[in-house]
This record gives sequence, C-alpha cells and structure tokens, in this order.
Amino acid sequence: MNVFETLESEVRSYSRSWPTVFDRASGTWLYGADGTPYLDFFAGAGALNYGHNNPILKRALIEYLERDGVTHSLDMGTVAKRDFLTTFKDVVLSPRGLDYKVQFPGPTGANSVESALKLVRKVTGRESIINFTNAFHGMTLGALSVTGNSMKRGGAGIPLVHATPMPYDNFLDGRTPDFLWFERLLEDSGSGLNEPAAVIVETVQGEGGINVARLEWLRALSELCKRHEILLIVDDVQMGCGRTGPFFSFEAAGIVPDIVCLSKSIGGYGLPMALTLLRPELDVWEPGEHNGTFRGNNPAFITATAALQEYWTSDLLEKGTRAKGEHIGRALEGLAESIPGVEARGRGLARGLAFDVPEQAGQVCRAAFERGMLMETSGPESEVAKLMPPLTVSDEEVERGLSIVTDAVRSVCGAAG
Repeated sequence: MNVFETLESEVRSYSRSWPTVFDRASGTWLYGADGTPYLDFFAGAGALNYGHNNPILKRALIEYLERDGVTHSLDMGTVAKRDFLTTFKDVVLSPRGLDYKVQFPGPTGANSVESALKLVRKVTGRESIINFTNAFHGMTLGALSVTGNSMKRGGAGIPLVHATPMPYDNFLDGRTPDFLWFERLLEDSGSGLNEPAAVIVETVQGEGGINVARLEWLRALSELCKRHEILLIVDDVQMGCGRTGPFFSFEAAGIVPDIVCLSKSIGGYGLPMALTLLRPELDVWEPGEHNGTFRGNNPAFITATAALQEYWTSDLLEKGTRAKGEHIGRALEGLAESIPGVEARGRGLARGLAFDVPEQAGQVCRAAFERGMLMETSGPESEVAKLMPPLTVSDEEVERGLSIVTDAVRSVCGAAG
C-alpha cells in the first residue's frame, strides 16, 4: 500500500476502508493480489448491478474491441450508439409506456444531474430548485447545491445557492403532515420562497442512509409538482437499473417524472456512462449547449445493450431482486430486533442497518472486511452499514453475506441475539 500512501492524494477514501491491493474480480467476488477472496456487497457503489466481469457482457465487449469498433466518438452517430438507443427504447421505454428523449450528458451521474438542473432552468426561466434533506446528487457545484451532506458541501469553497431543502419522507418522524411546510410556502406570497423550476428527489436515498420514501409520499410529491407547475426530476443514478426491483425505482409508485437521471449500472460492465431522460417537449437545447468530450462511450453502449437484452427482456432479474431483497430485509429486521439501538432499512437490494451509536456502523464494516466481505457506510454521520450486492448474487452468496454481517454486528454490539 506504500505507493498509494506516498503518491496518491489524501482525498482517497475506499482504499482506507479496505487496506488491500485488489487484483481480479468475478461475479460477486474480488480477489486480493495475495489471492484472498472478498465477497462484494458494495458493487462499485451500485455501478456493478450485473457483477464483476459478467461473462455475457465481457464477450460482447471483447468482440467489439477485436473488430476495431469505434471507442471514442463524442456525440457522433455510431453503430454501437444506434443499437443501444434502439434496444433501450424497445426493452425499457416502450414496454413501460414512457416517452422520453435520451441525452448523453457525459460519463457520470453528476453530469446527468448538472444537465437536468441546467435544462429545467432554461425551460422555466426560474432559478430555484427544491431538494431534500440528506440528499446526495454528486460532487460538482450544481449537484452539490442540491446535496445535503455538510462535509461534501463544504468542499465547494463557495456559497451554494439557488436551492432550498425540504424535509424528506419521515425526516420529522411523522409529526408533520407530508408537504405541509412545502405547500404552505408555495401558496403564501409572503413566504419568501422563490418560484421553483423543479424538484429533484431520490426514491431511496443511498448515500443519505438508505432512507426509503413511501410510495404514497412519492405520489403526493408528483401531484404537488403538477398542481404548482413544477418539473419533477428523479435521480435514479444509484437506485435505477433494477436496484429496487423494477428497472426504474419510481415504477412502483406509478409516477412519471419529467426528467430522469441515470448512470452507474446503465453501462452494465462498470464502464462510465450516463443518460438524462426528458419529456420531448422539454428538449429545448441548442446544439452543443451542453456537451462533453466523453459523452459517447461506445464500449459502454455495447455492454449496456448486452445487459438490456440479457436481463430486461424478461422479468426474471426483477423477481429475483425482489425475492433476495425481501429475504435480506427479513434477516436484517430479525437481527435489529435482537440488538438494541439497531434499525433495518431498505428496498430491493439496497439495504442497511442504522446504529444509534454512529461509529458502530464503521466498526461493523471493518469487522465484515476482516471476515472477507466489502460493505460501506452511509448517512450524515456514517451511521448506516450499507449492503448493496450485485443483482446477480446467488442465494448461497446471500446466505454467506448475511452470516458475515450477523457475526460482524454481534462482535461490535456484544449481543448474542
């Protein structure tokens, strides 16, 4: 690890949590340079929904590279892009009755969020954005302005303005009716709230602590936006591409956002790729008004297309994600009930254990690593131990992971259960 400590910037983080040098990976497993196996319940922070080096996606990528397929093309037309767009429409959009234009904003989730914020301001002529407590939308300045974490916001070095936070679902522990404060501000001319261009929301706040919005809360938010002619942006960067079960995390609520941000697992293989989906009437961009050198990642188009064809032309992956997620959820709830000060959270294969003593979450993750498993913390005080395995995780790997988590929690909390 010496070269990382002496040469790499102090900003590195995951290498501190997992002090080993990884060499190869397959499916749900990472292997250290010394051959030590690690069960991966981190999955590239949600970028590896189909596992490491998925053989189906790998074969498509190798064949494309071996025939000298175009790698870099900015936003030029390529066969790889054409095939992806056609497949995305046929497999994802049309079966769900969704009518979206597809923008390639750049390679990351933050790129998608930035393009969405710029677009809603251009469309509406308004500046203000409504975001939510404990939200995370990215590390660039626009995305940081709608992010809740004070440490991350502080890194901007300048005031982050034109965004107003509102309470996320259950932020006030159910003591206040949903959207009472938000709607009162919108309706009162003396409130001082600038007329919003849009609301941006995550259906499940991953980095914010596995905070799950109720479906009725999401429906009420959508209706509020319609009543007040506010555009609705759903940030599905981490929870999209099947993480909660359906391809889009908002499907279960029966809502249709005006704009959807996708990244992480949309590329399938862990290759950088992002999409901004927008209703056609919102597509008022001038050519080149939002661009980027790496918005045409053709290898990612290839693996994305292969992933859609393999995993989304039937409901097997969705059903498997739901079943495995519910099984993990029941196990975590049972563990939480046996140990005071622990709460189980989550939906689908985004799960977590929240600890009343925040440092215990980090201790649990370290104990899990010592037992051969990767998991990270989340939440404003890093108080949640977060489990996000690949969606392709096997039942046996789920059981192994739950065994490690249980042992790690009991070793930290000192409870036999």
